Amino acid sequence: MGTGVIIKAEGLEKIYGNGRSALRVLKGVSLEIMAGEVISIVGPSGAGKSTLLNLIGCIDSFQNGRLAVMGKDVSELSVEDLSGFRNRHIGFIFQSHNLLPEFTAIENIMIPLMISRRGKKEARDRAHALLERFGMTDRAHHKPAELSGGECQRVAVARAIVGRPDIILADEPTGNLDRANSGMLTDLLLELGRQEGATIVIVTHDREIAERTVKTITLIDGTIHDSSLQGKH
Repeated sequence: MGTGVIIKAEGLEKIYGNGRSALRVLKGVSLEIMAGEVISIVGPSGAGKSTLLNLIGCIDSFQNGRLAVMGKDVSELSVEDLSGFRNRHIGFIFQSHNLLPEFTAIENIMIPLMISRRGKKEARDRAHALLERFGMTDRAHHKPAELSGGECQRVAVARAIVGRPDIILADEPTGNLDRANSGMLTDLLLELGRQEGATIVIVTHDREIAERTVKTITLIDGTIHDSSLQGKH
């Protein structure tokens, strides 16, 4: 996965609207995230946490500042290049699992590999291996409506990591789960960070999750107020 700085933001500003109605959601955010770090971003609702995650994940644009992901200045990439870059290097996990309802669990996990034009056998084999790893082989051919919330979120995690991305971005991934499933998913994410060497950024309101990451970034009103090391995984 490499070493050194994998995400570097300098003076990022995100503004919605124009003129008097313009809303500055991010106000000059600067940060560095090292390869292999597992960090959390915390702060009150409306602080800009999800917006920052979307910028890091190259699924939204910004008005001012600079952002380099894996050494690439993302503002210099075309829409097509950004799409390919995301597919190769970044995995997303959202609060709502966002699984496609018409596809089975294993088919949902295969989708990123099919988009990147991997062979169908390779995609199925890797998806099946992840279902086995997550203890869900007996649910492989069930559709999302036939799965529990915890099972759907595990499938979403498998889909995010099936392409072995360098960066995993999770936006309130446990927000819709009960405490038992929340703890299980957190364990899974931290294990992925250790075993795969992936860089993981988790936006969360859950202080228990934040305390288990190596570093916590506190975002308030569009600016970083604190960045602290926890000293543990």
